[in-house]
Amino acid sequence: MDAYRVKPGAKIKLEDWDPKDDRLFQAGKEEAAQRLKELNEELETLQEILFAEHKHKILIVLQGMDTSGKDGVIRHVFEGVNPQGVRVASFKVPTPIELDHDYLWRVHQQAPGKGELVIFNRSHYEDVLVVRVHKLVPEKTWAQRYDQINAFESLLAEAGTQILKFFLYISYDEQRERLQARLDDPSKRWKFRLGDLDERKLWSEYQRAYEDVLNRTSTEAAPWYIVPSDRKWYRNLVIGEIIVDKFRKLDMHYPQPEENLDGVLVV
Repeated sequence: MDAYRVKPGAKIKLEDWDPKDDRLFQAGKEEAAQRLKELNEELETLQEILFAEHKHKILIVLQGMDTSGKDGVIRHVFEGVNPQGVRVASFKVPTPIELDHDYLWRVHQQAPGKGELVIFNRSHYEDVLVVRVHKLVPEKTWAQRYDQINAFESLLAEAGTQILKFFLYISYDEQRERLQARLDDPSKRWKFRLGDLDERKLWSEYQRAYEDVLNRTSTEAAPWYIVPSDRKWYRNLVIGEIIVDKFRKLDMHYPQPEENLDGVLVV
């Protein structure tokens, strides 16, 4: 899965990446579903140890264009994890109170504590994506934020947070099909906004903004992964493999009881 990792200092162009890529698992969709089930079960156990050990912190960042599948990843990859130790944080339009603070203020409050797994459904990167594309602040302001974000993530990492960032990369044609499917399905129409079409017109601007994010903020402590996402099953499998691998490398263990329980009998 390291093939999808953006190496620090790299200069990638999204046009060189294939959102339909499935080369690392060509056994097929059904076999992928079985593999994802196995990953779900392992992740469930690993997350329980994470919570019990109360030592490590995990932050997962999900970014992508509309319909890229952020909600789908949360639903499928994290199926079965104990909600007691897992949180999903979504970052929408800032409130008046949030606007009175620096843009990272609301984000820091949502960072994981010891034993926690936190998933950012969109994130602080909106402040160099939407803010940039819509010219909500001067370029001089948002241009400084790449270094500020790197420093923020470095702070989290040095304090023990494991960070994984996923860009869910879909094609222009795939987005059209998914938006149309939302519009055609009465049970999904509630997700459709006319504003989605306005955002779609800015596709090229968003691609350039994402390229700068990937090139300037993928670090050893907080790497970006470009996840081919036209095929939903492959998207979920790639992300599941990477997350479980990260958990395994933490070498976690259930904590020992506070007292010697040898010979204790419950009657």
